[in-house]
Amino acid sequence: MVVLFDTNIVLDILEKRLPFYHSSKSVFERCVSGDITGYVAVHSISNIFYILRKQYSIADRRKLLLDLLDLLQVAGADHESVRNALQRTDFSDFEDCLQDECAKQVHADYIVTRNTDDFTASDVPAVIPNDLLAIIDGQN
Repeated sequence: MVVLFDTNIVLDILEKRLPFYHSSKSVFERCVSGDITGYVAVHSISNIFYILRKQYSIADRRKLLLDLLDLLQVAGADHESVRNALQRTDFSDFEDCLQDECAKQVHADYIVTRNTDDFTASDVPAVIPNDLLAIIDGQN
């Protein structure tokens, strides 16, 4: 199974945001166990680097993200995908549309997010962490 992690899920882990931390961490652990192959969108990396600037030094942010990339692969969007995202009017948030385009690039089965309502127009189904865990457990 291939999943793309939305920025909010990665931040839940890195910032240990409660009450979301434990379920998000459980999904990440499935990457370690090999149950899933995880991706993060390239633009999420720059967003996370920026968001964490008040809590961590540049060196610490680099280390956190390098450690993250030991676990997750980076999904990019090519020229045509970005053009598609800009032309899509079915998303109210361009960043979410880019998440969908990146997920399609890597043939993701799911986008893992806490904001599934933001992905109602997504070509790749969006699920919350606990629902993904139930799907994985149902397949095993």
